[in-house]
Amino acid sequence: MEIVNVRIDERLVHAQVAAVWASALNATRIIVIDDGAAQDEVQQVALKMACPKSVKLTILAADRAVEKLKEPAYPDDRIFIVMKGIKTLNKITKMGYIFPEVNIGNLNDKEGGIQIRRSVRLSDEQIALILDLHEKGIKFVSQLVPSEDKVNLIDLIKEKV
Repeated sequence: MEIVNVRIDERLVHAQVAAVWASALNATRIIVIDDGAAQDEVQQVALKMACPKSVKLTILAADRAVEKLKEPAYPDDRIFIVMKGIKTLNKITKMGYIFPEVNIGNLNDKEGGIQIRRSVRLSDEQIALILDLHEKGIKFVSQLVPSEDKVNLIDLIKEKV
């Protein structure tokens, strides 16, 4: 099992993730880690429809995802992980699974927050969680599309706050 990218994108699987990212990463499986999506059949159908036919899709709640990642359950797959928000990443980290690098691709605090990049607006709570998770060893980058260079998100946050 090779995890080729971990992305936080509040839209989960959509055209950019499905067509652009999955293809560029040569992903064979997209794993959506989201407690809500794991229990919502309508959302699961929508996610399946958005996923390319050539890529397997797995939708898991955070606790089940940690079990599967620790096994590892998908030994022959190139895995692209997508989560909706920082809280899910924090939950996974508290359960003992730490991703070495996480791409904050599209996250937009609707209540205001601080504009970090064009597609990233973070609340004070999200910033605090990111900084705390960074202290635990997670490298945070921001990269909207694969053709764009990765940007160190921690540096951007420190410039803005």
